[in-house]
Amino acid sequence: MGNEAYVPLFETKKAKGIALYRLFAASVFLGICSIWAYRMSHVPRNGEDGRWVWIGLFGAEVWFGFYWLLTQALRWNPIYRHTFKDRLFQRYGNDLPGVDIFVCTADPLIEPPMMVINTVLSVMAYDYPQEKLSVYLSDDAGSYLTFYALMEASQFAIHWIPFCKKFNVEPRSPAAYFKPISDSHDTKEGKELATVKKLYKEMENRIEAATKLGRLSEELCLKHKGFSQWDSYVSQRDHDTILQILIDGKDPIATDVEGCRLPTLVYLAREKRPQHFHNFKAGAMNALIRISSKISNGQVILNVDCNMYSNNSHSVRDALCFFMDEKKGPEIAYVQFPQNFDNITKNEIYSNSMRVINEVEFHGLDGYGGPLYTGTGCFHRRDTLCGRKFTRGSTNEFKIENNVEREETIHELEENSKVFASCTYEKNSEWGKEMGMKYGCAVEDVITGLSIQSRGWKSVYYNPTRKAFLGVATTTLGQTLVQHKRWSEGDFQILLSKYSPAWYAKGKISFGLQLGYCCFCFWASNSLAVLYYCIVPSLYLLKGISLFPQLSSPWFIPFAYVIFSKYTYSLVEFLWSGGTVRGWWNDQRIWLYKRTSSYLFAFIDTIANSLGISADSGFVITTKVSEQDVHNRYLKEIMEFGASSSMFTILATSGLVNLLCLVGLLKKVFINEGNFRFNETMILQILLCSLLVLINWPLYQGLFLRKDNGKMPSSLTIKSIVFALLVPALFSCIKVFLFFFSDYLLLCNLIA
Repeated sequence: MGNEAYVPLFETKKAKGIALYRLFAASVFLGICSIWAYRMSHVPRNGEDGRWVWIGLFGAEVWFGFYWLLTQALRWNPIYRHTFKDRLFQRYGNDLPGVDIFVCTADPLIEPPMMVINTVLSVMAYDYPQEKLSVYLSDDAGSYLTFYALMEASQFAIHWIPFCKKFNVEPRSPAAYFKPISDSHDTKEGKELATVKKLYKEMENRIEAATKLGRLSEELCLKHKGFSQWDSYVSQRDHDTILQILIDGKDPIATDVEGCRLPTLVYLAREKRPQHFHNFKAGAMNALIRISSKISNGQVILNVDCNMYSNNSHSVRDALCFFMDEKKGPEIAYVQFPQNFDNITKNEIYSNSMRVINEVEFHGLDGYGGPLYTGTGCFHRRDTLCGRKFTRGSTNEFKIENNVEREETIHELEENSKVFASCTYEKNSEWGKEMGMKYGCAVEDVITGLSIQSRGWKSVYYNPTRKAFLGVATTTLGQTLVQHKRWSEGDFQILLSKYSPAWYAKGKISFGLQLGYCCFCFWASNSLAVLYYCIVPSLYLLKGISLFPQLSSPWFIPFAYVIFSKYTYSLVEFLWSGGTVRGWWNDQRIWLYKRTSSYLFAFIDTIANSLGISADSGFVITTKVSEQDVHNRYLKEIMEFGASSSMFTILATSGLVNLLCLVGLLKKVFINEGNFRFNETMILQILLCSLLVLINWPLYQGLFLRKDNGKMPSSLTIKSIVFALLVPALFSCIKVFLFFFSDYLLLCNLIA
């Protein structure tokens, strides 16, 4: 089709009011510069109390200003996308490329088989030519219970897929669809619904019974040849490749109850040996890329986490609107959809909806060449994942294959493909380096996306009104902090590695996109400045030493303006993104908790590992209460502690330090020193300490007021109180050391 007839398959619009925002940002930056000027022009003299603390505050404020500048890259040039699926159909009909869908699971206890197969069924039922869909489940646990569940799902799909198409079902995860639906037998749809729901419940009961029992009957194992592959199974980390094609989409006999073709369905448990490192999810993805190239070789690959079911049956066509656009499509490597969750409470007590990232920041990254690859809900060109570089002037090269017959039998195909998932296949190859997912990083997805963009490709962020994927968000504070520790540690590792966006991507991606990557890579680095600001001003408040300008000083204005502007804009942004006022307050609390625990330990571990010191905080929190208790508290938005953790210890200690400082100040004002003048000179310190106490209220409840199983353990409470009492003494020792160190430097200068 020539350019004269070119009609785009998607449109891109710039955000409205961006000039006004840039003016606002410029005014905030002027305020930040004024704060820096105040700190530099009012440094206490040598030997004067508070000199080193003042310098520390200046360092923290320089960091805050620098990081704020980085975040502006995420808001400076946001764009929004819209697809035209009707044009895609008019232009190509069903002459569309094959799509391979990867679903990864690793532990049947944490990721129950029923949850996994609901995700599998949701993507099998996409509104897309079924013979061009191939779904692969990678089971890194090698669990025959997961295989059994998938086998049951393959039988249920025969009824579920035609039902979805016939009645335009959304979402197409059976569990999500049936949850709000009541049985009705008055209409034809109601009768068919009751029939399909009954089949689902029967399947669910069989799978749940087998999962609860922890094994399968011998009679059941004999019904499918696939179970024989577990004869050589030793453990999760020691077994042969297990590969089973449960549905062959190229087989004309593989049809649903309406006689329509079914998608290909494949189970894979790659070979594991104790002496071979398996590279976690990245290794599983690379094995799937190779295996799928032999079985179906779809030119587009979608990967989703096993808890992230499809909520929009048109997502494949949305992605193809970007890939198959004649003008802009050839430069697009991947289309990233946002991560959304279906178990978010109204006020998001753990701020785990990623609301601002999804609705604001990723749109900003898209304006500079595309978002990060987040590891789920992402459509890729197969060849870009395999290391292909972008060539300017290239055209779409999707090869449309219809009804291609296979020469091998299913058994031969399975046996010949197993070698691609062996432990030794990648030895002396480019897999994990220049091909497939990158190895050696906790966030292999981010580093893989960066390397793809550095080869000249662009990516696209698409955030449709009906969310494409819905998953399960963390439901305890411990889970949330552990998750963010892993993310921030992985991002910080990237910053310090050869793949750092600061130098690896220099000149290969836009400067704005470099800053956007750095914004996430510097997450862990925020910890030191935030922790300093949360403790030191409060300690000096107790001592009666002012660290900020007094209310009547002109220097008070930039502090007041930056604080008011920053938090007012943050609130407006959160509300615009669909949140609530209370949800924003919870978001501020989790912002503080992440930076003083998750990010701190991520920073320490990364630095230690880079110096050759083995460090892994671990933070595997053992659940000590029933899941139902935890779930009920989550629904009531009661913060869940319930276990001892180093992260909780530092949060509790920091919170108690601020509480003790505020109580000590009130004691001075109302009991000992009624004439203590604080209103004028220390208003900002009082405000900071008071807000820290207020934001930590759920923490104090967990320490002292609650009696349920979700409260802080008594041992942790005692330990935190002791640490909080020791902090002022430790701080005094440091201050004395710095005082003598300052005198020593002065003496050296005089002698010189």
